[in-house]
Amino acid sequence: MVAVRLLILLALSTLSLLAADYFPPPDAKGGWRTKADPALTAKLDEVFAYVGKTTQHGGLLVVHKGHLVYERYFGRGHREALPELASTGKAFTSLATGIVMKQKPALFPQGLDTKIFSPKLLPAEAFPLNDPRKAQISLGQVLSMAAGIRGTNPVYVKGARQTWENPTEDNGPYSTTDGFALKQTLWCAPGDCYSYSTASSHIPAAMVRHVSGIEMEDFMRKHLTTPLGFGTWGYAMYRPKLKGGIDANGRMLHTPGGGSIAVRSTDMLRFGYLLLHQGRWGSKQIVPADFVKLCGQAVRYNPHYTHSFNFNTNDDAHVTGLPKDAFWKGGAGGHGIFIVPSLDLVVFKLGGTEGQYDPALTRLPVPYTYDGSRDKWTAPDKKLLGDTSPKTLELVVAALAAQ
Repeated sequence: MVAVRLLILLALSTLSLLAADYFPPPDAKGGWRTKADPALTAKLDEVFAYVGKTTQHGGLLVVHKGHLVYERYFGRGHREALPELASTGKAFTSLATGIVMKQKPALFPQGLDTKIFSPKLLPAEAFPLNDPRKAQISLGQVLSMAAGIRGTNPVYVKGARQTWENPTEDNGPYSTTDGFALKQTLWCAPGDCYSYSTASSHIPAAMVRHVSGIEMEDFMRKHLTTPLGFGTWGYAMYRPKLKGGIDANGRMLHTPGGGSIAVRSTDMLRFGYLLLHQGRWGSKQIVPADFVKLCGQAVRYNPHYTHSFNFNTNDDAHVTGLPKDAFWKGGAGGHGIFIVPSLDLVVFKLGGTEGQYDPALTRLPVPYTYDGSRDKWTAPDKKLLGDTSPKTLELVVAALAAQ
């Protein structure tokens, strides 16, 4: 009898280990395992209905305990869709930074405290410095947008929320060019303020390119997306109307660190699942675990606002409907990737305007057709349009709790 019990315990332990170590193969080789739960599906259909009120095109995908328990789309939303995901691309820039730090530790003798405005780390376009204070900016401050580089309102100065007149031009792909980002002036001393700055996020991308010798997209393809089994993906690189930083064909000269990535929905789940597993994919540590940990919590480099290394965090429980370890990254158009380690949960909210689905932005193949069902769609509540808040995640968490 004792022997039988031991065998049962061993079997259960093995099953538990296998569940904990599950990582999905590429979609071309079967993709995510699924799990049907009619009661949960009904609850998540209600969340899906909310998502449909926030954006013209999109979808909702939920991975819980290693199972894809929900996947549904509307409009141009589709598993094979490759819309521009806007600022969600900033999260990829952060992980690329963590990987290059692991690969070239001699260049980062003080880790995240290393001063980034150095000829060893940034291209010649950054020099000479147009503000001597830039020499004091640490990599951690740039990643958390507390380097003193001006972005959009509201801003936070020593923890206090403020609104400044005449904000700088810091939206869209223009701010993700070397000529703009590397020459930004400072509006406060490094570390004394926070402002959501797309230009700030381009600086680590320039650093990855400079120290690796290849474009950040190529670097990520080799060290991040291929190991995770991504399908087709890229960046919305073709911007013929851009003021600078493009070639004769209208293609951006460098990978934009501040956004514009285009990734399939089920692959965005892989990205979130990597974070859920502290940067590990199977037996390989893709991103250093200590770096991933900092992505999901408040960091000392930015004591002003709940923004870590290009993720919003909930350590202070300001979103009462979520666990304190939840973290997420949104993007214009209503996109959002959400991770909750304590619930073994990854959620992707696909959004997107009509323009973000334009294949001319990426020139990548999109193997599906759109039925025109959302051509005349208008938002029932303008306040919800383009929602990138954690509201979707709150609704998913509530749906799970109701089971």
